[in-house]
Amino acid sequence: MQKIKITCDSTCDLTQEIYEKYNVEVFPLCITLGEELYRDGIDVTAPKVFDYVAETGILPKTSAFSMGEYLEVFKKFVDDGYTVIHINLSAEFSSCHQNAKLAAEELGNVYPIDSRNLSSGSGHLVMAAAELAAEGLSAPEIVEKLEEMKQRLDVSFVLQTLDYLKKGGRCSGVVALAATALQLRPEIVVVEGSMKVGKKYRGSMEKSITDYVKGRLAGRDDIQHNRIFITHSYVPAEIVEKVKVLVAELQPFAEIIETKAGCTISSHCGPACLGVLFFKKGQ
Repeated sequence: MQKIKITCDSTCDLTQEIYEKYNVEVFPLCITLGEELYRDGIDVTAPKVFDYVAETGILPKTSAFSMGEYLEVFKKFVDDGYTVIHINLSAEFSSCHQNAKLAAEELGNVYPIDSRNLSSGSGHLVMAAAELAAEGLSAPEIVEKLEEMKQRLDVSFVLQTLDYLKKGGRCSGVVALAATALQLRPEIVVVEGSMKVGKKYRGSMEKSITDYVKGRLAGRDDIQHNRIFITHSYVPAEIVEKVKVLVAELQPFAEIIETKAGCTISSHCGPACLGVLFFKKGQ
């Protein structure tokens, strides 16, 4: 049977327990806070990013894994007889996928997948790839299935602040000010690899999150019920627990997994962002 190694970027926002369970190698993206360089999820976490932004008013800089860095890690596994399947953040958001492709072309026996997604949307594909490999599918068969599955991902999240998007040049100060004054919490939906604004929710953090979850899940019959991620950038625990209960009431998911967004994702969405991420049914 073909030896397959699943790898991914730290932007997949899975837990350490999941990475260990599925024996996944994670490529940590770099975060620069002032003059200091950190590795996402290894020597810096999102709360430190939030503290830095609060103190300085400046967003941290994030940097993609380079072609040479990908080549070094991929080569380690290929030399050991593995075929590598690597899951990347959407190419619309980062040069990671392009760099991974260049490394794969030079080395061979590496399949980089553009997830067309972010956070645990990409994480869904990581877990699926590992499960398919455990079933004995070949690398080309797994890649074919992932290419189909990524079209069915339903990925969105609701923001509690537009300050981070404003600082990153993704929305104007006027829009951010108006949203704050009206207590508007915009929903961001991932569509064809890019982020689009969806519905706008109003009210407190808890109300906007609750209304958002109901808006994504209530009354739908097109949802695949194997698993759902509740991924957030440090929403208070009591609200997250209420979200878990609500999700279970709205749809019969076999598995509800809570994960926290890493530094790369959090540096764009800001604190207390929450999303529900799942697959839709196939045709």
